[in-house]
Amino acid sequence: MEMDFGSEENASIVYATLAVDQELQPDKVKRVMTVHFEATEARFLRASFSAFVDVLTLATKTIEEFGQGMKL
Repeated sequence: MEMDFGSEENASIVYATLAVDQELQPDKVKRVMTVHFEATEARFLRASFSAFVDVLTLATKTIEEFGQGMKL
């Protein structure tokens, strides 16, 4: 999946938001931020990817709502 956030600053904000959370089961799911998911079972992959997309959506909506002028 490839996302365009319009600027490097926006992409950095989203990256920082996503990089904070560690996998709940790191022995079963590995994530590399380019982003690569790997899991021992489909259900772990589905749960991990779903949580990732939820945070991605929230970060994207925050940028859309508050724009580049928001203070971190």
